[in-house]
Amino acid sequence: MLSSKKIRELIITQSKRANVGHIGCALSVADILAVLYGAIMRIDSFDDPFRDRFILSKGHAALALYAVFYLKGWISEEELNTFYTNNTLLAVHPESAHKCVDFSTGSLGQGITFGVGAALAAKMKKSAHRAYVLVSDGECNEGALWEAVMFASHNKLSNLVVIVDLNGLQALGHTKDIISLEPLSEKWRSFGWNVIEVDGHDTVKLTDVIEKIDTTSGPPTVIIANTVFGKGVSFMENNLKWHYMPMTDEQFKAALSEIKQ
Repeated sequence: MLSSKKIRELIITQSKRANVGHIGCALSVADILAVLYGAIMRIDSFDDPFRDRFILSKGHAALALYAVFYLKGWISEEELNTFYTNNTLLAVHPESAHKCVDFSTGSLGQGITFGVGAALAAKMKKSAHRAYVLVSDGECNEGALWEAVMFASHNKLSNLVVIVDLNGLQALGHTKDIISLEPLSEKWRSFGWNVIEVDGHDTVKLTDVIEKIDTTSGPPTVIIANTVFGKGVSFMENNLKWHYMPMTDEQFKAALSEIKQ
């Protein structure tokens, strides 16, 4: 299992070095990525056509993904330190030009369509690999997402697993105030999906429920992961400011100290 704490340390350290925002949304998915890359996905080589695929549809949380790449030993510390610099392949949103990134993302609502395509291709090739897609709750405002949801159900893409990072915040405010998603589980279920609700920060429970998913038959699965925006840093938790703002020196020291406790 990868260390969620180490992922969060790297998020804080690299966001400070680059003087860039999107901190809160990266912190909220650290545990989910730790489970997927540390215990679930089968990726022996990025040249292997039968490897599992991952799509970070909420591409603005890319720094959390790059932290995982580093902890897996797939990129060096030197490369990680190029995040958000000129001519880097570690941009604010993931780019498929990088060997570890399957699909470029950033246009919200589109990532799930890539996951549907990857899952359908695996089925057509009679391959056992799976497609995992991490979407934000705000993306569930998008019509393209629901079109993909219908398509996946119709085609019985059991090898497709979508995880909704339900942290309650999006770019302009609380998700419930922008466009209310409730009842979210019932919406997905009405489209024919297998629906699981879980604490998105409980890595033991997350691992257990994902391992038990039948990815060989039946409907596609969505995991509604209840998370906290800015998880791990008290003054960032549930504070929309940290969707945008970089840290001061004092805030950086305080954030790092909390995570290391």
